[in-house]
Amino acid sequence: MGRWKPDARGRMLRAAMELFAERGFEQTTAGDIAERAGVTERTFFRHFADKREVLFDGSGTLLRTAQDAILAAPDNLSPLDAALAGMAAAAGLLADIHDHAVRRSRIVADNPSLQERELLKLASLVDATAEALRTRGAGEPAASLAAHSAVTVFQVAFARWVSAAEPPGFTACIAETAAALRALI
Repeated sequence: MGRWKPDARGRMLRAAMELFAERGFEQTTAGDIAERAGVTERTFFRHFADKREVLFDGSGTLLRTAQDAILAAPDNLSPLDAALAGMAAAAGLLADIHDHAVRRSRIVADNPSLQERELLKLASLVDATAEALRTRGAGEPAASLAAHSAVTVFQVAFARWVSAAEPPGFTACIAETAAALRALI
């Protein structure tokens, strides 16, 4: 390794996405990612527990953003509307990285263990959403139903957003999907 270069984490994220797209997730090692990024494997493991975490790097920020938006939502909103406000805020984090989201989505879709990890992260989002709703004063089963419904809206809107040739903004997809949910009732 030569002279230190800034943004090791960003370089590793970019290198991982390139390698996963070129070789496939299973055929790429943490060492491959580190080498492409110009860092040591030890540096890789200081930033990420394993190569899967590269794909889920922003999960904690997304979760906190959703929770904060739910807690900051106007008091007069229903539990579902407060939860949807959280999903819209989370969608805002992804608005400018559509191409990255599309690549990431394809990588996850091609690997069953990554699909499982994605479902676990979505379950964490449901739990965090329900907890924020309970903090706002929502009782059960309203908090759990609203949390599950809002995260389902997020998931369906995301799938639409990454698969559309000319997608509307992700926040618009959230609003349209929420309207479709309401039309079912």
